[in-house]
Amino acid sequence: MDYMIERLKAMKIRLEEIDKILSNGIADQKKMIALAKERSVLETPVSMYNDLLFLMSDKNDAELMMKDPDDEVKEMAKETFAELTDKIEEKRAQLQIALLPKDENDDKNVIMEIRGAAGGDEANIFAGDLYRMYGRYADKQGWKMQVLDSMPTALDGFSLISVKIIGKGAYSKLKFESGAHRVQRVPVTEANGRIQTSTATVLVMPELQHVNITINPSDLQIDTYHSSGAGGQNVNKTESAVRITHIPSGIVVSCQVERDQLANKETCMEMLKAKLQAKHDEEVALKVGGERRLKVGTGERNERIRTYNYPQNRVTDHRIGYTTLNLPKIIDGDLDDLLHALEEANQKDMLEEETKKLKEMNFESTDNQ
Repeated sequence: MDYMIERLKAMKIRLEEIDKILSNGIADQKKMIALAKERSVLETPVSMYNDLLFLMSDKNDAELMMKDPDDEVKEMAKETFAELTDKIEEKRAQLQIALLPKDENDDKNVIMEIRGAAGGDEANIFAGDLYRMYGRYADKQGWKMQVLDSMPTALDGFSLISVKIIGKGAYSKLKFESGAHRVQRVPVTEANGRIQTSTATVLVMPELQHVNITINPSDLQIDTYHSSGAGGQNVNKTESAVRITHIPSGIVVSCQVERDQLANKETCMEMLKAKLQAKHDEEVALKVGGERRLKVGTGERNERIRTYNYPQNRVTDHRIGYTTLNLPKIIDGDLDDLLHALEEANQKDMLEEETKKLKEMNFESTDNQ
C-alpha cells in the first residue's frame, strides 16, 4: 500500500469538507479560526497532490500513445513518458518533505542566550563575536534584536548576553544553533602568537507567550539590582533590573532592558517559561531516544557543534560534516548556506524516520493478512 498517497487522499477529502463548512458560515468564532488554521496546513500538500494526479494522468495518456502505429507519434510519446516519469518522482520527493511533521514553534520569535565558556577572556570575546554574527544575520533577514540582559567584559566581550530576536520564522532558521561553539585562533591577549582553543555556548529557545506552564510563586527567588551598561557602569539609579531564580530547577534568568521593574519581571517570566519548556523537551527527547543528528531547543551545551578555525579560514559544523573555507563571510552574518544545509540534513533525518515508520506499518499490515 502507498501510505503517502492514502494519506494525501484523506487530506484532500478533509480539505473539501472544511471548504464546504466555511462556505456555509460558522457562528462559533473559535471553531472557524481552528478550521482556517487546519486548512492552511492542508492547502499546500493537497495542491501538490493535485499536480501529481495531473502528471500521472498525462503519463497514462503518453503510455497509451506509445502503442500508436505511427512511429513518429510513438517516439514523441516515449520522450513525454520519460519526462513525466522524472517529474512524478520529483513531485513525490517534494510531497515527502511537505508531509513531514511541522514544528509548531517555527514562526515564533527567539530568545537566545550566549555565554563565554572555556578559555577565559578569549571565550568572552568569542561570545561577543557570536552575538554580533547573529545580529548581522538578523539585520539581513529584516528582524529586530533586543538585548534583554548582558554581562560585558573587556575587549568587547560578554560572559553572558541574552537577546530576543523578533521576526517571522526566526526560530525555524536558528533552532539548530544551540550547543558549544569552538574557536581556534591567536587571541588578542596572547603576546607569543600561540593559537588557543576556546568555547562559547549558545542556547536558542522559542519565545513562549500565553503557554500553560504553571509556576509556583513560592518556588521563585526574585532579586532586583541596578541595570548596567557597557563596562559595567550603572545606567539606572533605581533597581529596575530583575533576576529570578527557579529554586527547584536551579534555572536563573535576568533582564535589565526596561527602566520599569515590572516590565523586566514580565520578560524574566517569559524567559523562565521558555527555559523550563526547553528543559522538559530535553528530558522527553532523552526518554524517547532517536537517531537524528540535530537536536532542537535542548541546549546541549556540552556537545561541540561547530568549530571556527581562523588560521585555516574554516568553519565546520560537526553534526553534518559541513565545511566552508570562508570564515569571514560566516562571522559577518552570511549564514544562509550553513543554515540551509542544517535544515536539509534535518529533513533527511526526518524522512528516514518516516520511511522506517511506513515500513513497520507495511510489515504489520502484511503480517495481519
